[in-house]
Amino acid sequence: MIETRDLWKTYVMGDEEIHALRGVSISIERGEYVAIMGPSGSGKSTLMNLIGCLDTPSKGTYLLNGKEVSLMNDNELARIRNEEIGFVFQTFNLLPRASALHNVELPLVYAGMSKTARLEQAKAAIEKVELTHRMTHKPNELSGGQRQRVAIARALVNNPSILLADEPTGNLDSKTGVEIMALFARLHEAGNTIIVVTHEADIAAYAHRVIAIRDGEVAKDIRQEPHAHVVNASMI
Repeated sequence: MIETRDLWKTYVMGDEEIHALRGVSISIERGEYVAIMGPSGSGKSTLMNLIGCLDTPSKGTYLLNGKEVSLMNDNELARIRNEEIGFVFQTFNLLPRASALHNVELPLVYAGMSKTARLEQAKAAIEKVELTHRMTHKPNELSGGQRQRVAIARALVNNPSILLADEPTGNLDSKTGVEIMALFARLHEAGNTIIVVTHEADIAAYAHRVIAIRDGEVAKDIRQEPHAHVVNASMI
């Protein structure tokens, strides 16, 4: 589903070149649950932005579902971001004056779907994250965990190929973080492809595979039995 070949991302800062990624080659199959892990400045967020079609590589190839992303025009990239990839961010990114249901419905508005179909699909997504009883509430009437559930429902509403989560528990207390990661585990069991970007070993421990990034390169790529609490610290 995802294949990168010798992916580089270079930023020019004055006279200096900063290599955020240095020849990253990975492949991720449909249905996998992968954690991309590394400390701040390792390049993991840069890699996430490339996988999510939010940025373009300086050189190298990125194939998404067999299609080369660098050959796509802006409209094709926008369609992929709206339909193929569901994004979950640390900061939730919800509209404060809109209900949970309306926040979830938004990607379908952009997709041009009829109101009846939108509401039906948005309600189904909210049901998947077990928040039906709170769907008329606005974000300030919800707890942090509930807001993240709304954000996950919004990411799921278009039935995307990939759920891409950036530090999804970063703004949550540890108990709520465990609940959100348990939700990801259930979504994966239901067939979703999940990629979680994190610097925390206990979050990476939920994944079935950990790709550790250090200094813009793949340091380790290991498969593991997912475990909620223990992960081998030697992988980073």
